Amino acid sequence: MLIGRAAAIALGSGLAAIGWLIAAAPVAAHGTVVTPPTDAVQVLLEWSFDPTIQIPLILAAVAYIAAVRHVNAAHRLNPVPWRRVAFFLAGIVAIELALQSPIEYYDTTLFSDHMVQHILLTLVAAPLLALGAPITLLLRLATHEQRRRWILPVLHSGPVRFLSFPVVAWIVFAGVMWGTHFSPIFNESLENPLVHDLEHVAYLVAALLFWWPAVGADPSPWRMPHPARLFYVFLQMPQNTFLAVAILAAPAPLYAHYANLNLSWGGGPLADQQLAGGFMWVTGDLIFLLAILLIVAGWMRHEQRNEARFDAQVDAEMADIRVRERRLADRLAGERSGEG
Repeated sequence: MLIGRAAAIALGSGLAAIGWLIAAAPVAAHGTVVTPPTDAVQVLLEWSFDPTIQIPLILAAVAYIAAVRHVNAAHRLNPVPWRRVAFFLAGIVAIELALQSPIEYYDTTLFSDHMVQHILLTLVAAPLLALGAPITLLLRLATHEQRRRWILPVLHSGPVRFLSFPVVAWIVFAGVMWGTHFSPIFNESLENPLVHDLEHVAYLVAALLFWWPAVGADPSPWRMPHPARLFYVFLQMPQNTFLAVAILAAPAPLYAHYANLNLSWGGGPLADQQLAGGFMWVTGDLIFLLAILLIVAGWMRHEQRNEARFDAQVDAEMADIRVRERRLADRLAGERSGEG
């Protein structure tokens, strides 16, 4: 059953909204010094609810769920796995936490808080969205003509093939992380809301490019086998560690914005910076280790399925051989009885 153009456009619009929500207008807290929280309840209430972020997030979630319902109605014997829906919606929630929660409210005041935000975008939201397999869902939702004329040409276009090439995606992700943290870009993002939003765009896009081939849930111009995926993700872990250690071991504050705040609360800019580096190191390595374990588990399941298919093929061939042997034995028995 072919799904209508409107449904395909709805899902495409929802996925595009993910990019738009990161480039949304800044909230008032950017570039300002916020007062210290008086208690935990006050911290938990510091949500932004910026409509230019909330509306795209809601649209993305609604479009994805609507697409799943259409596909499940059209393919009752092959519905979208529930875990993919859970992963995608969890990715949306991670973006919500990064950009609308108290984490966002204090991101230009505390570097450690800012680091939590970036970890949520790059190492939580991005892999969860990739596990949701939105490209596969879009391909299943679209008609044959829509796939042939629009989706597949874009998926196999030169720019997409170049950016999705695993070596390029790996370098882009690492380059964005190092290039923003050790250049004037990071400090400028703390002072300029537009640069701040563009930085978020760079983090999320680079992370999606990196996790796309690593997760392997969606079709890609470059399909990596499980051993290559394992090596691909494993090499990203020391890169994250080196960056975190460089931040942790810096003898002075790296960013003038944080150093010049002169906060009357907190442990000071250097201690906050060390906390940020430590969080990036520990949390990042744990997430990469979890990803490696999941890839190994997926590899084992893949090998088990291959073994099952091979065993079934061997069993079928042996059954065919036995049938032929019986036929030959029957024929020889018939010939002997005829001679007698």
